[in-house]
Amino acid sequence: MKRRLLSLMLVGAMAASMVACGSSSSDTAATGDAATTEDGAAAADVQSDDENTLTVYAWDENFNIPALQAAEKDYQDVNPDFHLEIITQSQSSDVENAVTLAAEAGDYSTLPDIVLFQDHYIQQYVTNYPDAWQDVDDADCDWAGLGAEKLSYSTIDGKHYGFPVDAGTAIFAYRTDLLEQAGYTIDDVTGITWDRFDEIGKDVYAATGKYLLCMDGDGNDLFYMMLQAEGASQFKNGEPYFTENEKLVDVFNVVVKLAQDNVLYLANDWSDYTDQAIQGDMVAGVYNGNWIIPTIEQVADNSGKWEITTAPTLTGEEGYASNGGSSLYITANCSKTDLAKDFLAYTFGGRSAEDGQSTTYDEALTNGGVIGTCAAAAESDVYQQGVAYFNDQPIYATIVEYTQHVPTVEQSDYHYSARTQLATALQSVLTDGVDVDTALENAEQQLRFDMGL
Repeated sequence: MKRRLLSLMLVGAMAASMVACGSSSSDTAATGDAATTEDGAAAADVQSDDENTLTVYAWDENFNIPALQAAEKDYQDVNPDFHLEIITQSQSSDVENAVTLAAEAGDYSTLPDIVLFQDHYIQQYVTNYPDAWQDVDDADCDWAGLGAEKLSYSTIDGKHYGFPVDAGTAIFAYRTDLLEQAGYTIDDVTGITWDRFDEIGKDVYAATGKYLLCMDGDGNDLFYMMLQAEGASQFKNGEPYFTENEKLVDVFNVVVKLAQDNVLYLANDWSDYTDQAIQGDMVAGVYNGNWIIPTIEQVADNSGKWEITTAPTLTGEEGYASNGGSSLYITANCSKTDLAKDFLAYTFGGRSAEDGQSTTYDEALTNGGVIGTCAAAAESDVYQQGVAYFNDQPIYATIVEYTQHVPTVEQSDYHYSARTQLATALQSVLTDGVDVDTALENAEQQLRFDMGL
């Protein structure tokens, strides 16, 4: 009963945390005739009798579904009879809900062959429902070329379970025209300490009235990204690691100082972050997963004024981090496991990219804006091309290169709970005058309570 309650609580939490990762409002299948009900459950068969057809749950017709369609086309080069039936879910939490309901009923026949699943949640689901999944450890692909940090989410007890779709690799994007007004270039904000960043940020604010960094104050992802860039985690041996974590304390103090110095703008909510801060010309810098790029690009007048680089760190080394992302998993209900493994290995596993003939990654990028993790795919002309909006930087190849350097740190399915507690702690320091040590102690104790510890 405790496991069931935990799982249902996770489903509810996920529904509230999906904004940054995108969702689709469609309730019909992107291909095929299957449809979904309002709660995301399949209203038609989730399996096909055809030996060359696989079914998959996914969400977002503007993002990951074009990536799946590209993969279907790619695999048809080696299997012309292959068909991928994409059953569109309203949002990512519908997929987790479907797995939970199937597992609690002890009946996995309601699941498709493959599901798209958020990285931050898969380990809890494999742990709670080990019979719901099939491992893909023997799949014919080069795991080493897919990014160690990305694979750390889907590698459980030494076995691979998932194939990466989109990289959540973080970028630090700057308005170079605004930097120039304060006497700086992109090189001046590359490979620097956060203390130096604060100094530059104060100069930029004085010269332009713009903040050098912004973040959603409610869904504050700064702590996680800054800490990961230091090679550290918010968790240790499965438990919260706040007050005794020197790097987290240092990062927290940096964020406080940036906010107090008018270098960091903490938006009231996600809409304020995207619409007012980023698109409303309030900021000169954005640090987040690369999925933030389409938001930045909405302001046509700023084309050519943005460039990307790595993040500052406490020591001044170039910082690499990740935030968000998803992978594909084969369910227990899949009877065509060999076909599913070969399809996923050839496409998202990068085997076709290694042969120099992949369309999966190229068309996923051009049609859906999905930046993958496969190092071999980044060698293509599509990835290597300069992007006009970012002053002709080859940002896609650069992001894949960043992916290979992101440190692997301990993860937890209470990632979003930790984010909430740290964001609350920050607000208590900035608005209520609570000292940092007390704020972090309160946050840690609340997280322990949330985790049932």
